Amino acid sequence: MKVYYFILTLFFCSISFAQTTITGTVVDKSNQPIPGANIKIVGEAIGTVTDFDGNFSLTTQKNPPFSVEISSIGFATQTVEVKTKNQKISAVLAEEETRLDEIVVSASRAPERVRESPVTIERMSVRDIKKSASVSFYDGLENLKEVHMNTSSMSFKSINTRGFATAANTRFMQLVDGMDNSSPLLNFVLGNLIGISEIDVASVELLPGASSALYGANAFNGILFMTSKSPFTHQGVSAYAKVGQTSQQAAGNNLYYDYGVRVAKAFTPHFAAKANFTFMSGTDWYATDYRDKDLVNKVGIDRNDPNYDGINVYGDVVRTNIKSVASGLLNVGAITPAQFSVFNAILPNMEVSRTGYNEVDITDNKVRNAKVDFSLHVRPWATSSTEWAKDIEIIWQSKFGFGNTVYQGANRYYLNGFQMAQHKLEIMGKNFFVRGYVTSEDGGKSYDMEFTAININRKWKEDRVWFGQYAGAYVQSTLNGATPDQAHAAARNVADTGRFLPGTPEYINAFNQVTADPDVLTGSKLVDNSKIYHSDANYNFRDVVKFAEIQIGGSYRRYDLNSFGRIYTDTPEFGGIRYDEYGVYTQIQKKLMEDRLKLTGSVRYDKSQNFDGNYSPRVSVVYSAGEQKNHNFRASFQTGFRNPTTQDQYIGFNVGNAVLIGSAPDNLDRYREVLPVNTAVGQAFAGGTTSVMTGQNAYYNSYTAASAQQFAALAGTDPVAAAALLRRTDVGLVKPETVKAFELGYRGQVGNFAYDINGYYNIYNDFIGNLTVVAPLYGTAQDSPNIGGGPTDSGFQSIHALTTGNTRNYQLYTNTDIEIKSLGFGAGISTKFYKDFEFSANYNFAEFDFDQAKDPSFEAGFNTPKHRVKGSISNDKLFKNFGFNVSARWSSEYLWQSTFVDGMIKEMTVVDAQINYAIPSLKSVIKVGATNLGGNEYIQVLGAGAVGQQFFVGLTINQ
Repeated sequence: MKVYYFILTLFFCSISFAQTTITGTVVDKSNQPIPGANIKIVGEAIGTVTDFDGNFSLTTQKNPPFSVEISSIGFATQTVEVKTKNQKISAVLAEEETRLDEIVVSASRAPERVRESPVTIERMSVRDIKKSASVSFYDGLENLKEVHMNTSSMSFKSINTRGFATAANTRFMQLVDGMDNSSPLLNFVLGNLIGISEIDVASVELLPGASSALYGANAFNGILFMTSKSPFTHQGVSAYAKVGQTSQQAAGNNLYYDYGVRVAKAFTPHFAAKANFTFMSGTDWYATDYRDKDLVNKVGIDRNDPNYDGINVYGDVVRTNIKSVASGLLNVGAITPAQFSVFNAILPNMEVSRTGYNEVDITDNKVRNAKVDFSLHVRPWATSSTEWAKDIEIIWQSKFGFGNTVYQGANRYYLNGFQMAQHKLEIMGKNFFVRGYVTSEDGGKSYDMEFTAININRKWKEDRVWFGQYAGAYVQSTLNGATPDQAHAAARNVADTGRFLPGTPEYINAFNQVTADPDVLTGSKLVDNSKIYHSDANYNFRDVVKFAEIQIGGSYRRYDLNSFGRIYTDTPEFGGIRYDEYGVYTQIQKKLMEDRLKLTGSVRYDKSQNFDGNYSPRVSVVYSAGEQKNHNFRASFQTGFRNPTTQDQYIGFNVGNAVLIGSAPDNLDRYREVLPVNTAVGQAFAGGTTSVMTGQNAYYNSYTAASAQQFAALAGTDPVAAAALLRRTDVGLVKPETVKAFELGYRGQVGNFAYDINGYYNIYNDFIGNLTVVAPLYGTAQDSPNIGGGPTDSGFQSIHALTTGNTRNYQLYTNTDIEIKSLGFGAGISTKFYKDFEFSANYNFAEFDFDQAKDPSFEAGFNTPKHRVKGSISNDKLFKNFGFNVSARWSSEYLWQSTFVDGMIKEMTVVDAQINYAIPSLKSVIKVGATNLGGNEYIQVLGAGAVGQQFFVGLTINQ
């Protein structure tokens, strides 16, 4: 009970000292109010912000005299002395270009001015959010220099910085109030699903390069920091509501709405709390790309192709060599030996696929996202006279994200009712923090679209029956004089008899059964209850050690995977999957030459349970030239590394046309499946009608997919030459990848113009990627096996398995031995001209170097345009209470590579615009905007829906 009362005392006590209340107004030189200006008592953690009228009120137990600091981005900071209690302040701030003086924290884990950052850093302020022409602040990140978005869904956008990112960017980290937003199961960030509310954003900082020296393994190609507002300094009730329309050629015009509310209160100097709720709903971008996935060899849309495999068509991955069907029919007695001869003579030696279902028939195409979070903040010694004690704050924070969205990996997945939660306890002070949090998730009613279609098909007709009917109808049509094309069309028409049509009761019933069933043989449900446990700490010795600023810190993480065997190899037979990672780091900074020269050195050691440890050093130098230190040059070298993800290590996932096998040493035996063997000869070679396959077969007894394809193309005409092309898979188990990153940069100001220029050169080793292989169900994979070896020769047996379709395709996770290099250049400019007009523009160049000929089966997946240009023009004070912003971006055509589909993404030009009107008497702002004004639909992820237009009107209220 004593502990209970002590906690209550911390949370609710109100110490009765005499109080000083300061009120006032902050305006600009035109006597216009400045909303959101920061008011802070010098030397204290207590502060507040101005409302839409520029008014503020601040209560403190400190007795006069003391000073108050008033600041706002774009204005010179002003300090006012408070001499009496209940003093009223009228502050007029002078406009000033202060972007070089903005304070950032992420680059060095300590407050520093932007110009002093040792590496490239991008920042989005509250002011930038308010004037953004994007539908949400998260969408607006795409206008930052270095950022390229990969859009899989209206609510799932993945940030790509410096390349090598698919829709699932495992090389990028996102932190919200210090918590990693990555999905425990998937190991990448699901956009802003459990991120932060737009009206609760205090700051957004982006480091586009490697940051492993301070942030560990996953901060490999970039890291985003989002910090929320403190209830001690940002109190009151805020709310926003947006309603509008999405417009897309495939989906038509549909309603879109988004609303949220924030409530925050500092009850005493010791205790404050806040809560946020947001909800967004709309119709997702329809994915209707019906081209064949083989975009290299097949042009256009040909749904009459017997082996058609559409990009946004599912179930058509189920295929067989139609000639081999004759043997199956003979084995089960469906045809006589005489009929077998006829079938064998007429059936073509080609693959035929089942008829699939379009994506628009597999999902309801609705997108929703609800976010709820609350936090309790305690400052036990806020009124203490001891400097270090009064800054200590204890925070409990809980965040919940719920939603529907589409995720694209090897297949397309509908995350339906997906849930994530994070709970954090943190103790922080002026020079330290200690935090621990847990992230958990629940797959809800999520499902795999490919297996939904596959198993709906099997509900109305088994694969064996369908292909048998197809073969019989093809033979009959041919005997009746039909051409091959006519015979294929007739065969499909016969085999599709009884097919469940979308929208019918039979289809809906089958769909509901399949999506509720987690068994991959009969269903498609994704089951997930995975967790991450994480803790980290940091201490800055700046008040103890004077000759330099020294920091130390560390982190610990445990992965607890629980997919019930649906995605990972955590089956009941082998049990759950748990493994640990930890890291420690230190950094020293020293300023010289009257603070013009800043030297920084960092090093971190990280160790994962399954891999050797890695050291990540970083050294940098920043020199500030000019009388006002307005010309800042920087150079840095750092190394980064990325541990293989949980998927790279422990996945065991059947995606229809292949099985994904992680390569943790113990995972190869954890994955096991029993596959049927067709043909009597094949069964004799296999020693039975089935074959047991494990991850050992995938990694150590398989052929590369490239050589297997070459073999298949030539086997019918020259089997000896075809066999000579076969190559046994020879890859190692996956290990961490590393990068050496060199960067030069300049940030400066000349007159009213601010410049930011940077260039980088990265060298990647042991780059992690995927390799598709073909494993025979019997025999031994060999380089150039002897086709004349006879039935007892294991190499000959493997050739027989390839020719009769007795194989299993696997996708392996491994590293390439080839060094990959990338380089890039970025330049940005911003200025204020003619009255209050502001202009900004930036350009990025990016390319990579990889010798594909040395590793033809490896896909680097750079997935980044070589050229990108962005620009905006705005005026917050076009005339009284009116403002506007127009932004535009263009990117060049580029190659998209992923496990789902490869192809070219066309160049795109996108223009967004908004106008806003402030109503000071209601403390409100009305914003009317439109995205993609030109209406030219564009794709950022091959396989995802084309992005159309959005029109919206929004109201934001700050009380």
